[in-house]
Amino acid sequence: MATTTQTVQGDVPQQGGLLRAALVVFVGLSLITGVLYPVVVTGIGKALFPAQAGGSIIERGGKAVGSSLIGQNFDTPEYFWGRISATSPNPYNAQASGGSNLGPSNPALTEAAKARIAALKKADPTNTAPIPADLATASASGLDPQISPAAAAYQVERVARARQLPVEVVRRLVAEHAKGPMLGVFGEATVNVLEVNLALDDLKLP
Repeated sequence: MATTTQTVQGDVPQQGGLLRAALVVFVGLSLITGVLYPVVVTGIGKALFPAQAGGSIIERGGKAVGSSLIGQNFDTPEYFWGRISATSPNPYNAQASGGSNLGPSNPALTEAAKARIAALKKADPTNTAPIPADLATASASGLDPQISPAAAAYQVERVARARQLPVEVVRRLVAEHAKGPMLGVFGEATVNVLEVNLALDDLKLP
């Protein structure tokens, strides 16, 4: 019995030491990963990439009008339209980012595409060109701010006619706002819808 008692009593301080060590590690890692790392990364981001770190906000007249990273709902003839957004309760709701999760055989997905195609044709009835797929389909995030150059080109004549602008002027604006793949390799060429629409609103002809 004496031997057993000594062994149990000897384990108590050892367990206390392990608990203290575990707490020290927990607190230390929490400070490093939860405080120090975010502060350092945020500081580097703001120093090297201030616009991106601030949400890539676009301002006009000192007021924020949107972000180049999040699409907006344009549906009038004088503006370029972006991709369909399946977020709810409103399109391009950043708090509910996501796709419709509808499978390709789901009739609702087909109906959504048909409705968008009908809207595009109604807005531009003389346009007989094939409608690019990204104008009639939603993205996985529901927030895509860009469309393909082909989707922008499809809309050029409608926008020019609605704004009473020369087609070449609108086409040139699209070309100026087209961006190639990242590093020339990753991704595809895109046109930021909000940026090109703001450029249209800012356009001043001689």
